[in-house]
Amino acid sequence: MKYPCAVSEMVRTPQVVIEDAEIFAAHEGGKLSVELKEPLDTQRALSIAYTPGVAQVSRAIATDHTLAAKYTWANRLVAVVSDGSAVLGLGDIGAAASLPVMEGKAALFKTFGGLDSIPIVLDTKDPDEIVETLVRLRPTFGAVNLEDISAPRCFEIERRVIEALDCPVMHDDQHGTAIVVLAALMGATKVLDRDMTSLRIVISGAGAAGIACAKILLAKGIKDITLIDSQGIVHKNRPDLNAFKAELAEQTNPNGLTGGMAEALSGADVFMGVSAGLVPEELIATMAPNGIVMAMSNPDPEIHPDVAKKYAAIVATGRSDFPNQINNVLAFPGVFRGALDAGARRITEKMKVAAAEAIYSVIADDLAVDRIVPSALDPRVGPAVAQAVAAAADV
Repeated sequence: MKYPCAVSEMVRTPQVVIEDAEIFAAHEGGKLSVELKEPLDTQRALSIAYTPGVAQVSRAIATDHTLAAKYTWANRLVAVVSDGSAVLGLGDIGAAASLPVMEGKAALFKTFGGLDSIPIVLDTKDPDEIVETLVRLRPTFGAVNLEDISAPRCFEIERRVIEALDCPVMHDDQHGTAIVVLAALMGATKVLDRDMTSLRIVISGAGAAGIACAKILLAKGIKDITLIDSQGIVHKNRPDLNAFKAELAEQTNPNGLTGGMAEALSGADVFMGVSAGLVPEELIATMAPNGIVMAMSNPDPEIHPDVAKKYAAIVATGRSDFPNQINNVLAFPGVFRGALDAGARRITEKMKVAAAEAIYSVIADDLAVDRIVPSALDPRVGPAVAQAVAAAADV
């Protein structure tokens, strides 16, 4: 059978080459199914699960809506929601094409967080319609994972959904990335015996992930952060900043830098790339000694890890075929599990920092220059993050 392929004939991982036929076969018919908690193999079981028995439960919930949390799966169900406008490195590919990614996200929730989830892809990019849809669907789920929604719309949509719903909501492209970045920075500075709060950090990309990374680093006490967008360094005298960048401009770039990547990177301790823009080797060479490079764009990092290693003490990427993978799966399953376990109505900055600290704690006794975060497959991570987030929750 001929399998469609728009980009390449195979996918390479650290140990194996995966052919297209295997990839498409694994996705055929989707990656998800619904399984029953109890079999329906007798007349009695059928009468309990459905009519007439189910009517008793529905009547009880109609009388007391809070009983839905106990007698349905809604309270533990995560809605994985996207409009397909910023999917992976593929961009605006639309709702239908985004569904395989959302199915994959749901599979990760189940595997690493023990949570059921349902993909919901919306054929609209209108923030009003997205918010209204989720408000109307609220009785169906207990939390919302917003996914692959383009900036700056994602900021408004997340804010409005949080305000409209009485349950945990998080845009993972922002906050999942930021949580793992903070955990990786904690690991890197421990390995290098450096004070994290004294670092000079440059973030390339002032979209969803870049702004969230800056915010969580500020919350952790790091003050010298410089953001760069397609027009150069973000500073408070730039007239072209949107409201989100303008707000951060007041809290970052304490030295008042202007210009572009060259001015930002000169003498910097840390480079964080979430922009998909390439960074020349000669600029990485101007960073301070004993530095850290996190080139996280996928599939092509801002600078190749082998090149970055010539100048930086520690290098991380978003890819699985190099050490130190910055992978959101280390964060979001445990964050949502912890929030739901605690009955939290919001996922706060305190909970996000607690998640990062938990990720770091899993590997704190086994750190190395090529191991600053746990493996994405480490079974200890999800429970550790969930417990820390639940403890930090405001309920």
